[in-house]
Amino acid sequence: RASAAVAGAPAAEGAAENGFGGLLKDAVDSVAKAQNTAGDLQKKFELGDPNTDLASVMLATSKSQVSFKAMVEVRNRMVSAYQDIMNMPL
Repeated sequence: RASAAVAGAPAAEGAAENGFGGLLKDAVDSVAKAQNTAGDLQKKFELGDPNTDLASVMLATSKSQVSFKAMVEVRNRMVSAYQDIMNMPL
């Protein structure tokens, strides 16, 4: 759940309502939103928008990178857990 919090997923009570699939979808959506925000800020800065400074661009980019890395790590652990379950003897 710590990884999901990094990605901006809803709290545990939201997980009970939406189930695991909903929680995962919310986490992926928040990572995509962070990446889109960072991309938009980069474009604004490149075009010379006076309201966009380099610090905010770098911060948004770093946030999106951390969110993406956390999501990849969650995915890797889920795949590993699935493989462990599938390899269990009956």
